[in-house]
Amino acid sequence: MNATIDELAALVGGQVAGGSGETRITGVASIADAVEGQLTFFGNSRYLQSLKRCRASAALVPRDFAEEISATQIRVENPSLAFAQILEKFAPAPVVYKPGIHPTAVIGDDVALGDGVSIQPYAVIENGARIGPNTVIGSHSFIGQNATLGADCKIFPHVTIRESSILGARVAVHSGTVIGSDGFGYEFANGKHVKIPQIGFVQIDDDVEIGANVTIDRARFGRTWIQEGTKIDNLVQIAHNVTVGKHCILVSQVGISGSTRLGNYVTLAGQVGLVGHIEIGDAAIIGAKSGVSKSVPPKEHWFGIPALHEDDFKKRLAYTNRLEKLNARVKKLEQILGSNDKSLPPES
Repeated sequence: MNATIDELAALVGGQVAGGSGETRITGVASIADAVEGQLTFFGNSRYLQSLKRCRASAALVPRDFAEEISATQIRVENPSLAFAQILEKFAPAPVVYKPGIHPTAVIGDDVALGDGVSIQPYAVIENGARIGPNTVIGSHSFIGQNATLGADCKIFPHVTIRESSILGARVAVHSGTVIGSDGFGYEFANGKHVKIPQIGFVQIDDDVEIGANVTIDRARFGRTWIQEGTKIDNLVQIAHNVTVGKHCILVSQVGISGSTRLGNYVTLAGQVGLVGHIEIGDAAIIGAKSGVSKSVPPKEHWFGIPALHEDDFKKRLAYTNRLEKLNARVKKLEQILGSNDKSLPPES
């Protein structure tokens, strides 16, 4: 694509400032990599100095941006979102899959395929599966018995969707993910671990996107449920009977134990771990590497191991960061009091 700065500004509802809107833009890049003729964006204050050194011809900046930069500014409400909109215009055309069944695919009995479905090489669709219109099943993917997939789903290569799983419309599942594997349930009896049957299923609602190498376990009974619009990053583990509400964000390496419930618009940052049988309220945010051992009220921000409300976490962090100085003061106090003072407790 090739467009003027004025044309790009109109596309995202932006205002041109600090340069010529007639300059043509031929590509997009990050602040660190952008060169003349390209557009970048400024969405984080920590990159201000990099932006001032940047060689891009144009930059998307917040509407209240007041710094001097060499690039022509396009002032918008949300530079990151505007950049995503423009990026679509410069991106290569999406891969298009021809409808039909590849000769190497294996299709079971009583399988229902909607109009425009594309089954790629070596895919396996087992008996009784239902695939909605315009859905793509990637190479070497597996759809188990009586699984149901809605319209316009994109199942990338090497995905496993086990028996009786239910996917809504426009669900994207990236390579290596397994949906519907057995939940991890055992009872210890007579000196050994006895497996508890996992007879439930997984339900994934409309417009969910699931990254690579995610595992979502089937319920012990009932369902494991991922609700509408939720986005799951790579390498996430969701255990049996978990409910994830609408429009949640689960970042890489999150682990959710069995029967925990997340409300709507919850954010779990990278490497967060949740114990089982707790609830995370609507719009709560759990900071990276936190370990959550009890329920979190709606709209609160929690951090740490064990996770605490952000105010308590910041206080504890401040105290911890002062331990070295406190230790020095205690030693000085011991010197003042005298080393022979028997009232002081022995040093452990």
